[in-house]
Amino acid sequence: MDLNLRQAILSNVSGHNADQLQATIDDALQKGEEKMLPGLGVFFEMLWKESGEQDRQEMLETLEKGLAE
Repeated sequence: MDLNLRQAILSNVSGHNADQLQATIDDALQKGEEKMLPGLGVFFEMLWKESGEQDRQEMLETLEKGLAE
């Protein structure tokens, strides 16, 4: 069986509006379950690919700050 996890995650949220996406992300963060991490990773991958260099730098700085705390 060839399971493309990335494609399955994108298929599950395809057509969602911003409110629905926020609810999905908030739910994943509140539950803190390991099984939610791949989905958040796919969201981050999309965000990264669609971001310009300045936005990427801001994300990296935010991650760096978060890891230093």
